[in-house]
Amino acid sequence: MTDNHDSGRDAARLPSFSGTDVELNERRCLHQGFFRLDEVHLRHRLFEGGWSGTVVREVHVRHDAVGVLLYDVERDCVVLVEQIRAGALDDPESPWKLEIVAGLVEEGESAAEVARREAMEEAGCEVIDLVELHTYYPSPGACSERVTLFCALVDCDGLGGVHGLDEEHEDIRVHVLPFHQAWELLQAGRLDNAMCLIAFYWLAAERASLRARG
Repeated sequence: MTDNHDSGRDAARLPSFSGTDVELNERRCLHQGFFRLDEVHLRHRLFEGGWSGTVVREVHVRHDAVGVLLYDVERDCVVLVEQIRAGALDDPESPWKLEIVAGLVEEGESAAEVARREAMEEAGCEVIDLVELHTYYPSPGACSERVTLFCALVDCDGLGGVHGLDEEHEDIRVHVLPFHQAWELLQAGRLDNAMCLIAFYWLAAERASLRARG
């Protein structure tokens, strides 16, 4: 049986490396398009002491992003958006994906400002209140992007149709679904991206308290 006190001591002994324990010797851009791909050459301190040899990695450089699960407390409904995704062109079902509202953080914007902007641009929806959930790296081994997730309390009456910005080639269809129906889609594997999964599992745990508060 594990001794909780021993576990606590083990945790206290974990190395606390930081950015000062990495030497970035070279960074060069391999490609600059809609996103950027860099090659980095680095050395880092080792857990057992000393330094590593030179490590070469490719890093997908992206703006940070925001995801927003739109939830109507009174109707117990969620708002999802559907659009084609270039990264899913080889998906066995379809490259059109059901997702939560999302967008990239531009210079000078806060995550909350992006959440409200994208809710209007992608779903024609005004946010009543925002609850911040988590900030995380989707794939820190290969990508610089950090994602901040929100649950936005909304009134979904009258929402629907097709939205998005023409200049960004967006063609986004809005779906308003009862929570139980969206949860069935998640369980069936139809909501298959990290933003959706994290946000929905949070909502499943907090839904009763949100509805009581509402």
